[in-house]
Amino acid sequence: MDIPRMGVPERLAERMSMAEQHEYLRARFSRRTMIRGGAVTLGAVAGGAFVPGATAQAAVPTARTAPAAETVDGAFVAPFGRHLAYGADPRTEMTVSWQVPVAVKKPFIRIGAHPTDLSRKIDAEVRTLFTPAGVGASGNHTQYYVHAELTHLRPGRTYYYGVGHQGFDPAEPHLLGTLGTFTTAPAYKAPFTFTAFGDEGVSYHGLANNSLLLGQNPAFHLHAGDIAYADPSGSGQASDTGFDSRIWDQFLAQTESVAKSVPWMPAYGNHDMEAWYSPSGYGGEEARWNLPGNGPDKKNLPGVYSFVYGNTAVISLDANDISFEIPANLGISGGTQTKWLEAQLKKYRASKDVDFIVVFFHHCAYCTSTSHASEGGVRQEWVPLFEKYTVDLVINGHNHQYERTDVIKGNKVAKKLPIGGTAYPETDGVVYVTAGAAGRSLYAFSAPLSYEGNELDVDSVASFVNIKGGKQNETVAWSRVRYLDYSFLRVDVTPAPKGRTATLKVRGIAESGEQVDHFTVARRAK
Repeated sequence: MDIPRMGVPERLAERMSMAEQHEYLRARFSRRTMIRGGAVTLGAVAGGAFVPGATAQAAVPTARTAPAAETVDGAFVAPFGRHLAYGADPRTEMTVSWQVPVAVKKPFIRIGAHPTDLSRKIDAEVRTLFTPAGVGASGNHTQYYVHAELTHLRPGRTYYYGVGHQGFDPAEPHLLGTLGTFTTAPAYKAPFTFTAFGDEGVSYHGLANNSLLLGQNPAFHLHAGDIAYADPSGSGQASDTGFDSRIWDQFLAQTESVAKSVPWMPAYGNHDMEAWYSPSGYGGEEARWNLPGNGPDKKNLPGVYSFVYGNTAVISLDANDISFEIPANLGISGGTQTKWLEAQLKKYRASKDVDFIVVFFHHCAYCTSTSHASEGGVRQEWVPLFEKYTVDLVINGHNHQYERTDVIKGNKVAKKLPIGGTAYPETDGVVYVTAGAAGRSLYAFSAPLSYEGNELDVDSVASFVNIKGGKQNETVAWSRVRYLDYSFLRVDVTPAPKGRTATLKVRGIAESGEQVDHFTVARRAK
């Protein structure tokens, strides 16, 4: 059955790059065609995903999309889907993003040190995203994403904020319940916690995992790709249903309980490439997120960036650029991402302020799932750099399960790392965790499960790695923990005086709240 993938027939999409799919859709849903059909918005006429700097009232909706802005009373329109993201410096920069269901006038954010003192008012930017009927499962659909970049904040300070627009002012007494808070990173090394997972989507299990995240009191959350699953065909399966941009509305509402106060930092996965909006597939992501923007190529790789929190550097990568398994964006950076990665690793490893380096991205370097298993492009391009610069922890998604390796160096077990064990990256090697069980349907393992309270060591596991020519079978000894239920990662970072031992205590936590794995990464503090 030839099921369309975001409006592209399956038989064609499987042979097309993301840029080719984009051109196909743009030709099929051209301005001439859309004008004949009577569905035109500013984004469609401009030929782009959104118009930077445009305000929501600048959109030109019709009866087939949304009511005109002048007919909407802002008092009856409430913002939703708030989500935070750091700027390049988490100590002083934060972006607050949100969504409105229809066009509004003069959106803004109020911010202050106390909920009754929100006198500082800052204009916000609206990015209008139009998806025509035929591209997705819905009819013509316009989305309005709003962003406010906050700079010159004070380190380690908690701020109160409210988002609004003409007719909806969060400083009004009856709207104080809509306020949110965030806390900037401290200016010094101090203990903190962060959480991570991949592959959430919209589901009861995703909601259940989110309900546990806040209880961990994380400073920030890492989402290792495959965010909302508006494009379920990202896996390349002909049985997948069509693209539906409205899923993003549901996802941002689902995650708001966490993301309105905890910076939600995503990397992009294969399901996050949406061909209609831009040649790279990330035009929709650029409308919905406002990330640090300090990577090598913001146009083609907006999900590649880095930041430092306390004594820990975090690097987000885009593995679509090097994926042999799903090559829609293979080689899109022309090698610049890998060069940038090495420069970042070299810089952070030399920094006197950074003890730990955590890297997260979507496709797995090492995993024995029966679905996607391991990505040969990651092993070829990035694993040698992780080992050269002794990366402390690598977090992946893609495979919908929890798996943790022993310490790996040179594609082999350098040191067994049992549950409760300690790894020393400076001498041992790198530990890889697949944390892709955030909410989507679970995959499977070929080997027996082995997790805390149910340990079952095996000498070897039959698996495969995706290489340029297809799948290559392999038998591996590095699969240490395998857990098959919904879960996420909690990482507790403890700095130490110079010369003493700083630690990352990593825990796998099930949707039930039970601990299914724990280990420590230790390094001499600078």
